[in-house]
Amino acid sequence: MSTNEVRSNDATRAASVDLKLEVVVIPVSDVDRAKEFYGRLGWRFDADFRFDNGFRIVQFTPPGSGCSIQFGTNITPSASGSTQDLYLVVSDIEAAHDELVARGVKVSGVFHPGTPGAQFQPDDSSRRVSGPAPDHATYGSFATFSDPDGNGWLLQEVTTRLAGRIDPAATSFGSASDLASALRRASAAHGEHEKRIGKADPNWPDWYAEYMVAEQAGTGLPT
Repeated sequence: MSTNEVRSNDATRAASVDLKLEVVVIPVSDVDRAKEFYGRLGWRFDADFRFDNGFRIVQFTPPGSGCSIQFGTNITPSASGSTQDLYLVVSDIEAAHDELVARGVKVSGVFHPGTPGAQFQPDDSSRRVSGPAPDHATYGSFATFSDPDGNGWLLQEVTTRLAGRIDPAATSFGSASDLASALRRASAAHGEHEKRIGKADPNWPDWYAEYMVAEQAGTGLPT
């Protein structure tokens, strides 16, 4: 067996191992201030470990997220506030925006990019168009906010995943609010379905289930 074949086989084996993004480290200058801020967001508080050598690690997890954040002392050499454009995917951008405002967070207005990449430009960029994307096009609506150190977060509304982004054999929802949003979209679509067939559909539970599975998997929606 050649060296190239060995490397190819090694790569194939490596690709079969799950690599789950578990934690993102963000640099902060004041750990207690950051802890208060992320706790105020309503994120799950997981840990605050302190050690005799000055090392400290704090962890929070956003609602419905499989990935957490960590910050602390002696945890990263990066400059505080240098982490930018951390994505938080939401199913309802306006509801997420309003909740942040209610929690006392300074958050940008909901916007959509006037030109590709405008979501990564400063808040006052003229390339940001106020309001959600037309028809709330999936992946198209954004809002931004920062923590007290200036680490930047980017809310993105995703209602339908592109094909291949979800395992079509598995349907799951990260939170009750995600499930509720999916049910509302299925309800609206089912209403249009009943208009087309001209009568009430007694099999609406099956139709809802088919719609929600197909929407999440990015496959053809029922009509």
